[in-house]
Amino acid sequence: MSSLTGKRVLVTGATGRIGSMLVPHLNELGAVVTTLSANADPTLKADRVLVGDTRSETDVADALEGVEFVVHLAAIAHRDAGTPYDVYSTNVVSTFNVLAQAGAAGIRRAVVASSINAYGVPMNHHDVYPAYFPLDERIPVDVDDWYSLSKLNDENTARMAWRHWGIDVVSLRFPHVHSPEALTRQSEWYREDPVQGMREGWAYLDTRDAARVIELGLTVPLTGAHVVLVAAPTTNAPYRTEDLLRAFARGVPRLRGFVGREVPMDLTVARTLLGFQAVYELDLGDGEVLDG
Repeated sequence: MSSLTGKRVLVTGATGRIGSMLVPHLNELGAVVTTLSANADPTLKADRVLVGDTRSETDVADALEGVEFVVHLAAIAHRDAGTPYDVYSTNVVSTFNVLAQAGAAGIRRAVVASSINAYGVPMNHHDVYPAYFPLDERIPVDVDDWYSLSKLNDENTARMAWRHWGIDVVSLRFPHVHSPEALTRQSEWYREDPVQGMREGWAYLDTRDAARVIELGLTVPLTGAHVVLVAAPTTNAPYRTEDLLRAFARGVPRLRGFVGREVPMDLTVARTLLGFQAVYELDLGDGEVLDG
């Protein structure tokens, strides 16, 4: 029996890529799920299915009725999915509204979908590189786009909510999250043009693992506001990581070496704080030698 059995969990953005995998996962665990999404989806199965706006105080207050845990996934999920104003304002107001109301209501735990983009480099318009590999939660930030800024400030909101109301928050810095089929297609693109994945360390996560790490974020004993990088242990490029870094990140300091297709990301916090290790990996072997 899960510690979520019989507990009411609010999932915002439940019709999105991660939410559509998380809701049935929570149902299987015996949780009583409330969903709040911007659009109706007849396939969504939950105890309470609400359509509303996470920026609305009224809609969020209604959704939080009887809730003990919150998973906040609702967001405009890309820099180019709206105007700069819409992307930034939607994301930061939604996160503030959900966490502030949850904290004021005495809810003790929330998980928030942050992004690897919170450190700013992946979507940066300038010719910038990560400060070092492996990427980690402490890497220096260089933000020049509104989506990345929204995710960085969502993490700041989580820290504020914890300090003010005492709600414990886990902000998960997700990489590219998708189905195995879509991740395989991306690996084929990286075979032809691997430089495109360098700023994210060619990291990925299967949606099934995304659901599982959210479960752990809700249930593992912890206090405070935590930022956690999560990813599969291997890259979604078919080449050896050391070859990729030599070819496309020349001059970027490497704090350690990498074996085969090992993802150049430090996953220590995910493992030690949450007990999380991804189990779904792309079957691309140990990595080919990258010529050139």
